[in-house]
Amino acid sequence: MFKFNSLPIVLLLGLIVIFTSCQSSEEQEKESVQKIEKVSIAEIEAGIKAFIDQKTTENGGVFPVKDENHDLKMKLVRVHTEYLSNLGPERHFACVDLVDESGDVYDVDFFMEGKPGAMTVTETTVHKLNGKPFYSWKQNKEDKTWYRVALEESTNRLLGVVEGSDEFQFFYHVSVPELQSEARMWVPVPISDHYQQVEVLEMQLAGETVEIEDQEYGNKFVYFELGPTDSGKEIKLSYAVKRKEKGPYEAPSPNPDLYLASNRLMPKGGRFEEIAKEVLGPKINDSKLIQARALYDYIIDNMRYMKFGDYGNGDSNYACDSKTGNCSEFHSFFISLARSVDIPARFAIGASIPSDRNEGGIDGYHCWAEFYADGKWWPVDISEANKYTALATYYFGRHPANRIELSRGRDLQVNPGPQEGPINFIAFPYLEIDGKEVKAPSKFTFQRSENS
Repeated sequence: MFKFNSLPIVLLLGLIVIFTSCQSSEEQEKESVQKIEKVSIAEIEAGIKAFIDQKTTENGGVFPVKDENHDLKMKLVRVHTEYLSNLGPERHFACVDLVDESGDVYDVDFFMEGKPGAMTVTETTVHKLNGKPFYSWKQNKEDKTWYRVALEESTNRLLGVVEGSDEFQFFYHVSVPELQSEARMWVPVPISDHYQQVEVLEMQLAGETVEIEDQEYGNKFVYFELGPTDSGKEIKLSYAVKRKEKGPYEAPSPNPDLYLASNRLMPKGGRFEEIAKEVLGPKINDSKLIQARALYDYIIDNMRYMKFGDYGNGDSNYACDSKTGNCSEFHSFFISLARSVDIPARFAIGASIPSDRNEGGIDGYHCWAEFYADGKWWPVDISEANKYTALATYYFGRHPANRIELSRGRDLQVNPGPQEGPINFIAFPYLEIDGKEVKAPSKFTFQRSENS
């Protein structure tokens, strides 16, 4: 159980303010300098990591975490340097992200005593699971002590996340523009996997069609050959979708020719390697999981979600130069950085289904990424984490249930294929007229099932 003499950072900082309120500003500044000189945040971080490494070695490669509600075997993801604190002589507080064997990410509060490199953890408590807190802190008005308060079951639904599972009908609509000559079009067809079950309800097509597949990623398409007589026709594809929330999942080692290679707009090496190594610093010797989290945080901290300029192409160089873009730039930049330090990573695209209503239009496509570490593929959604910082921990290792994946991979090679070469990525249809890509009017809509 939590002892009141093992006080949290909020209380201890409050006490410091009370006890020093009668001191002169000169005295306070002098004491502050002395404290900083005694131990630095970097030393505390090093001490925490050394402690975790030691206990991990002693326990067969896992770090045990026990409190009144949990008995977990964990691995380190990151130490929150923004929350590292020196509470007093040889007393420290840290907030640490650890992942268990299932891939769940836990935020654990550490209270420690001792000098860096020789610390003893006096208490650990599990504060959050996948970004959702189990408790908060509240101050007693009478004696000013602090205590933990359990939180009721919360939901992320208002922040766009449907947890667990979701069921909906997804409608893919394309209007064939006015055609003066022959044209060709490719439309992705979502496929079933462990996380989404897709049933075709209706296909209203036009022109001559055939189903094709790309051999590298397994994507499926309807390929159209269209002519002037197809002008103005409506193409409708309807699906019933059952989707599960996606977490880290075990998989064989990925093909390096696909997931450690450069793509046309998603290169590796060069400045991407330089940036990745600079971001990682000494973490270059840590696990791929720790490295991926550092790259994830770097993009959240340094990019702005902005639909401006030549965005929406998934161009890593554009993202690197402008530090702006939509989801395609965020995840392309991450993949370029990850692959440059030998972390396999991949790109996928589809649509996010609104969580706050049960029918209507969908605001365009959405894309995301996965990286491979510790024998698992780890889902990430960095652009959503950038928008909703409260969900940054959730989106490192989670994709919500309210989405549909339409295709995965970059530089997609199909037969027949476009004259301009492989398809960069595909969610909306790829229409080719006279050998050039032309945007086809299209939209996504949905209807959520009543039992969702």
